[in-house]
Amino acid sequence: MENPVLIFGAGSLGMTALDIFQRNTVVVYGLLDDNKELHGKEFSDVSVLGETDDDGFLKLIGQKCEAFVAISDGRVRKRLVKMLNERRKIQPVNAIHDTATVSGMATIGHGNLIAARVVINPLAEVGQHCILQSGVIIDSQAKVGDYVLLGTGSVVNSGAIIEEGAFIGTGATIIGGVTIGKNARIGAGSVVIENVEAGTTVFGNPAKKL
Repeated sequence: MENPVLIFGAGSLGMTALDIFQRNTVVVYGLLDDNKELHGKEFSDVSVLGETDDDGFLKLIGQKCEAFVAISDGRVRKRLVKMLNERRKIQPVNAIHDTATVSGMATIGHGNLIAARVVINPLAEVGQHCILQSGVIIDSQAKVGDYVLLGTGSVVNSGAIIEEGAFIGTGATIIGGVTIGKNARIGAGSVVIENVEAGTTVFGNPAKKL
């Protein structure tokens, strides 16, 4: 990546993104966050410059600067991506850790955070603006929709489908061929052996509806 990047979000996910870009020798221009208590603070020599809708910084994005949205709340992430699409006519870039293994036969969209030791196997598909925490495994021919969050160490087995906006908790296992519906939530450590309806929360081994 030739251009520097501006990170939206200075919380824990922002720090993860900052670390990923710096490990990949990408210059981070700064961080933007709506928490005014963070403004002016520095993290690894990178400053929190202002709020996420600050026009003075937004106007840099495009020809001179890339953007990355590091916000775990899917609704806020979607709102910021929409703003960048409409006002700056750009898509956020991917943040891919140097220890992640992404098959050349896999397909990934824009704006994804792919953390340390993530494995994305051949013919797997990852949509846009997803968060894949450390150690996530997406097996061959599994499909992950847009705005999905996959918690640390979760496993999506071959042929499983995770629809848009779903939340998969830390250490959860999605058995092959299962479909997780839009905006469903899977509790940490759960083992999902059957389809989960849209908007449903399930937990346990085997996972049951709460």
